[in-house]
Amino acid sequence: MMPFVLFLLERQRNMSGNAMSKHTRTDWERLAQQTDEEIDTSDISPLTEAFFARAKLLIPPAMIGRIIELDADIMQWFKNHDKDYPRSINRILRLYMETHNK
Repeated sequence: MMPFVLFLLERQRNMSGNAMSKHTRTDWERLAQQTDEEIDTSDISPLTEAFFARAKLLIPPAMIGRIIELDADIMQWFKNHDKDYPRSINRILRLYMETHNK
């Protein structure tokens, strides 16, 4: 079986002019004029001292571009299931690493 090569860092693909033109029913003009006091925050839990005591700053490690070889069927499965398959592969490998580092 011929292996695929995975490039973890890809450049953003050129997009056509209408790629970002999804119309929403949101009244953006009304929201832009709304003051902070008019925003309903009743469903947001307050940030307590306990929250900040438990909070951790997580800075993701720098991404580096490397070439890895994968079996063709594995690569095809990821491509079929996720548009952002390089990041999915990275997440799965990170989970595996963290699980086995205990």
